[in-house]
Amino acid sequence: MSVFDRVGNTPLVELKNLGARHVSLFAKAEFGNPSGSVKDRAAAAMILEGIERGLLVKGKTMIDATSGNTGIAYAMLGAALGFPVALYMPQNTSQERKQIIRCYGAEIVETSPLEGSDGAFEAVRIAVAADPEKYFYPDQYNNPANPNAHFTGTGVEILRQTGGGVTHFVAGMGTSGTFVGVSRRLKQDQPGVKTFAVQPASPLHGIEGTKHMASTIRPGILDESLIDRILTVTTEEAYEMTRRLARQEGLFAGISSGGNVAASLKLAETLPPGSVVVTILCDSGSRYVSDPFWEA
Repeated sequence: MSVFDRVGNTPLVELKNLGARHVSLFAKAEFGNPSGSVKDRAAAAMILEGIERGLLVKGKTMIDATSGNTGIAYAMLGAALGFPVALYMPQNTSQERKQIIRCYGAEIVETSPLEGSDGAFEAVRIAVAADPEKYFYPDQYNNPANPNAHFTGTGVEILRQTGGGVTHFVAGMGTSGTFVGVSRRLKQDQPGVKTFAVQPASPLHGIEGTKHMASTIRPGILDESLIDRILTVTTEEAYEMTRRLARQEGLFAGISSGGNVAASLKLAETLPPGSVVVTILCDSGSRYVSDPFWEA
């Protein structure tokens, strides 16, 4: 068994202590993946497709832009396969994420914190254009293998784990791969399912890994026809819910997970009894332990 075989089949956990009342609220614990985040699914799919198509071969370096979690997945999987990995990421990405990447032996190129993930994305494009033969560039923002990993994996698991009972799906969007792939699968197999995209309430926010789509480069894989409604959360709401997940549910998750659950609870207040809401716990809180919001 390889590390690739451990990706997926994560637990679906019911959140019983947060006050959803007449609605069943479940969270997919994606920190159960081998590198600790939902991004293992897309990274594994893009790498395996690259190998199958002859794009990733001996002597090439894997390169991409990342806010952290996909980078950690690339670094882990690259180490397992023996490929060097170079990752472009904003300088203000959490120290824990950068340290984990370095522990796997990957190279980090830091980009302007003022330009966020868009700046890292543009810097990678310039590097690849300058020496295209050197790199395998999965391009997680525009690679259909990203959402397809969730169409064939995460979405199928949610349907199985809820016995087909899921009525509403809620997820934040960075590359949009998780939201698009899961929503597409749920709507195909259960046409009545409603899918809700979570976005930060402001372009200036602290919800790492989540994009405010109106003020950033639109991912090529984003399919807006799958969005039944956009739910917004503030950074403070995401922080508060991240603390509550740890202290009331025993789930040590990251900030985007808190944002997803906060949005899900807002939605739950508007739903009829018996609704089944599923959301995503994207990564582990261990990647944010130096952040001061835990002290509140």
